[in-house]
Amino acid sequence: MTEFTIHTIDSAPEAAKPALEASNAKNGRVPGLHGVMAESPELLQAYAQVHELFVASSLDADELTVVWQTINVENECHYCVPAHTGIAKMMKVDDAITEALRNGTPLPNARLEALRTFTLQVVRQRGELTDAETQAFLDAGFTNRNILEVILGYSQKIMSNYVNHFAKTPVDGVFEKFAWSPSK
Repeated sequence: MTEFTIHTIDSAPEAAKPALEASNAKNGRVPGLHGVMAESPELLQAYAQVHELFVASSLDADELTVVWQTINVENECHYCVPAHTGIAKMMKVDDAITEALRNGTPLPNARLEALRTFTLQVVRQRGELTDAETQAFLDAGFTNRNILEVILGYSQKIMSNYVNHFAKTPVDGVFEKFAWSPSK
């Protein structure tokens, strides 16, 4: 089994230290995911940039959460589901949205459910949606820009979900109370 180091600022490769310092300044700690990613400074930097770009997209806090958690749950990421549960709370996302995403139950409104459905289709069908599937997303009030933003969010989640699968990153203490495992 491959073992991954969860780097601190001190143990990280030199090129990763600025990103870990920025993460520490922003979060008050270095999240375990960032510590693992530090082994590849390029991955850590790419992840941080994609995250910032996704957050700056036209999607609101509820919509960002729907994209993130839909992908996290689909990819069964033991680390990201609890982390994004805590992040959703910080972003003041309604707990009903978070719980529906974590449990795979219907979301409280049709527009958010259309976003979850579309995001799942993008993931499961590897971006090969039918015209009707895409039109259903657009008919729910989304735009071509939003299609591209879902792809951006998916890009971010591939990096984090897959790193956590390989590294078996322990859930950060601050998010342990939101522990999650897939229902099978």
